Amino acid sequence: MREPTFLILTALAGSPRHGYGIIQEVTTLSAERVTLLPGTLYTALDRLTAQGLVEPDHEEVVDGRLRRYYRLTSVGLDALRAETARLRQLTTAAEARLRALRPRTA
Repeated sequence: MREPTFLILTALAGSPRHGYGIIQEVTTLSAERVTLLPGTLYTALDRLTAQGLVEPDHEEVVDGRLRRYYRLTSVGLDALRAETARLRQLTTAAEARLRALRPRTA
Protein backbone atom coordinates (compact mmCIF):
# COMPACT_ATOMS: atom_id res chain seq x y z
CA MET A 1 0.00 0.00 0.00
CA ARG A 2 1.39 3.39 -0.94
CA GLU A 3 1.85 6.00 1.77
CA PRO A 4 -0.86 8.41 0.50
CA THR A 5 -3.40 5.57 0.47
CA PHE A 6 -2.38 4.55 4.00
CA LEU A 7 -2.73 8.15 5.16
CA ILE A 8 -6.15 8.60 3.53
CA LEU A 9 -7.45 5.44 5.17
CA THR A 10 -5.94 6.53 8.49
CA ALA A 11 -7.57 9.96 8.17
CA LEU A 12 -10.94 8.28 7.67
CA ALA A 13 -10.48 5.84 10.57
CA GLY A 14 -11.52 8.48 13.09
CA SER A 15 -14.70 9.74 11.46
CA PRO A 16 -16.19 10.58 8.08
CA ARG A 17 -14.51 13.56 6.41
CA HIS A 18 -15.00 15.66 3.33
CA GLY A 19 -12.23 16.15 0.79
CA TYR A 20 -10.63 19.24 2.29
CA GLY A 21 -10.84 17.68 5.76
CA ILE A 22 -9.01 14.59 4.45
CA ILE A 23 -6.32 16.78 2.89
CA GLN A 24 -5.83 18.62 6.20
CA GLU A 25 -5.74 15.40 8.24
CA VAL A 26 -3.21 13.76 5.88
CA THR A 27 -0.99 16.83 6.19
CA THR A 28 -1.22 16.64 9.99
CA LEU A 29 -0.69 12.87 10.18
CA SER A 30 2.40 13.09 7.98
CA ALA A 31 3.86 16.05 9.90
CA GLU A 32 3.46 18.10 6.70
CA ARG A 33 5.56 15.70 4.59
CA VAL A 34 2.58 14.73 2.43
CA THR A 35 0.28 17.34 0.94
CA LEU A 36 -2.41 15.92 -1.29
CA LEU A 37 -3.68 17.99 -4.18
CA PRO A 38 -7.45 17.89 -4.72
CA GLY A 39 -7.14 16.08 -8.07
CA THR A 40 -4.90 13.44 -6.53
CA LEU A 41 -7.22 12.99 -3.56
CA TYR A 42 -10.40 12.58 -5.60
CA THR A 43 -8.71 10.17 -8.00
CA ALA A 44 -7.60 8.13 -4.96
CA LEU A 45 -11.08 8.30 -3.40
CA ASP A 46 -12.63 7.04 -6.66
CA ARG A 47 -10.14 4.15 -6.71
CA LEU A 48 -10.65 3.35 -3.03
CA THR A 49 -14.43 3.46 -3.50
CA ALA A 50 -14.18 1.07 -6.46
CA GLN A 51 -12.05 -1.26 -4.27
CA GLY A 52 -14.66 -1.13 -1.51
CA LEU A 53 -12.28 0.43 1.01
CA VAL A 54 -14.20 3.71 1.41
CA GLU A 55 -17.71 4.84 0.59
CA PRO A 56 -19.64 8.09 0.52
CA ASP A 57 -21.23 8.77 3.91
CA HIS A 58 -23.34 11.86 3.36
CA GLU A 59 -23.44 15.21 1.59
CA GLU A 60 -24.13 18.73 2.73
CA VAL A 61 -24.15 22.15 1.13
CA VAL A 62 -21.90 24.73 2.77
CA ASP A 63 -21.69 28.25 1.34
CA GLY A 64 -23.39 27.03 -1.82
CA ARG A 65 -20.86 24.24 -2.38
CA LEU A 66 -21.51 20.54 -2.06
CA ARG A 67 -19.37 18.65 0.44
CA ARG A 68 -19.32 14.88 0.11
CA TYR A 69 -18.15 13.02 3.18
CA TYR A 70 -16.43 9.65 2.92
CA ARG A 71 -16.04 6.93 5.50
CA LEU A 72 -13.98 3.81 5.89
CA THR A 73 -15.80 0.55 5.15
CA SER A 74 -15.24 -2.63 7.16
CA VAL A 75 -13.06 -3.88 4.28
CA GLY A 76 -11.10 -0.63 4.45
CA LEU A 77 -10.69 -0.99 8.19
CA ASP A 78 -9.37 -4.54 7.72
CA ALA A 79 -6.95 -3.30 5.03
CA LEU A 80 -5.73 -0.51 7.32
CA ARG A 81 -5.23 -2.96 10.20
CA ALA A 82 -3.31 -5.36 7.95
CA GLU A 83 -1.08 -2.60 6.58
CA THR A 84 -0.45 -1.26 10.08
CA ALA A 85 0.62 -4.74 11.23
CA ARG A 86 2.88 -5.12 8.16
CA LEU A 87 4.53 -1.76 8.82
CA ARG A 88 4.95 -2.60 12.50
CA GLN A 89 6.69 -5.87 11.58
CA LEU A 90 9.04 -4.05 9.20
CA THR A 91 9.76 -1.39 11.82
CA THR A 92 10.54 -4.02 14.42
CA ALA A 93 12.97 -5.74 12.04
CA ALA A 94 14.67 -2.45 11.17
CA GLU A 95 14.98 -1.46 14.83
CA ALA A 96 16.57 -4.82 15.67
CA ARG A 97 19.16 -4.35 12.94
CA LEU A 98 19.88 -0.79 14.02
CA ARG A 99 20.37 -1.94 17.62
CA ALA A 100 22.86 -4.53 16.35
CA LEU A 101 24.91 -1.73 14.73
CA ARG A 102 25.45 0.14 18.00
CA PRO A 103 28.96 -0.18 19.30
CA ARG A 104 29.05 -2.59 22.20
CA THR A 105 30.63 -1.32 25.38
CA ALA A 106 32.55 -3.75 27.55
